[in-house]
Amino acid sequence: MTLKPTILVVDDMPDNIRIIHGILADKFTVRAATSGQKALELALMEPLPDLILLDVMMPIMNGFEVCQQLKLDPNTSRIPIIFVTAKTEEWDEQTGLELGAVDYICKPISPAVLTVRVKNQLALANQARQLEDLVKLRTKELENTRHKIILKLGRAAEFRDNETGLHIVRIGHLSQMLAQHIGATDTWCEHILHASPMHDIGKIGIPDAILLKPGRLTDDERTIMQQHPILGAEILEDDDNAPLLVMAKEIALYHHEHWNGNGYPTGISGKDIPLSARIVAIVDVFDALTSTRPYKKPWPTQTALDYIADGAGKQFDPDLVTAFLACRDKVEQIKLQFWEPESPEQPMS
Repeated sequence: MTLKPTILVVDDMPDNIRIIHGILADKFTVRAATSGQKALELALMEPLPDLILLDVMMPIMNGFEVCQQLKLDPNTSRIPIIFVTAKTEEWDEQTGLELGAVDYICKPISPAVLTVRVKNQLALANQARQLEDLVKLRTKELENTRHKIILKLGRAAEFRDNETGLHIVRIGHLSQMLAQHIGATDTWCEHILHASPMHDIGKIGIPDAILLKPGRLTDDERTIMQQHPILGAEILEDDDNAPLLVMAKEIALYHHEHWNGNGYPTGISGKDIPLSARIVAIVDVFDALTSTRPYKKPWPTQTALDYIADGAGKQFDPDLVTAFLACRDKVEQIKLQFWEPESPEQPMS
């Protein structure tokens, strides 16, 4: 059974409400309010009205003021409003439409005109919702594709290094966890989940003789290796300024910068380093220390946490270090969930 659309009628004169109810009740569910304040309350009642018929001349809060309040509230801002009023001056109609109303009907009411106008605006609103839903779906599909590409590019960088695919997965989840702990928005946390695995994408451009060298690098080789953040930023350059790629680029470029300015490649310090890069700087070092590598055994979790704590105010943002240390239980859950199955070591101790 299809539910009737809900129409909220707002008029301080009960006789006017009865007239409109008589015209629309057969095809619509009609709610009524005789004051602006009551209208604002009923507009938030579930199910939300599909359309509002609003008088202008009302005491205390007139229709223009009610319209302004409805458009300011994100819960009601998209409900179409038709002014139904005895105010027939062109200026009044212009004011109503500028405030966001979709139509303006003058009293006395023509039943036929009111019915057609209501049906037309409901149809337009329904088309707008369908289009918005389609845009959201297409945008989500595009974002999902972009996330997959970013993850695979990050995986490609790991294939050229002495690290494993689960390293970049852990980096993503640890970064998201820390961002959530400090109160970042859901969207921002989602972005860092997908952008942080790209932190070392620039290593694709480092010669194998340096990248895969088993021993200590020479000064010249280290200088070349320290170019990988710049190479990563160039790879992730995005002319469209897509938020996800903007964050991926700043992480790639700045995640080796130090809080005290002794990092590379630019030597910036403190909060001049983007928040996303400051987060990844911590989780990347922590994960590297607690992971098995061909050249080392994993550090115990507490030893790695002590190292991070010792770097507060020097290598790392001290506030983020405090937050990260407070998340030990979640950190260990992520390490356990995405631990290398072939590793002979255990992730925690």
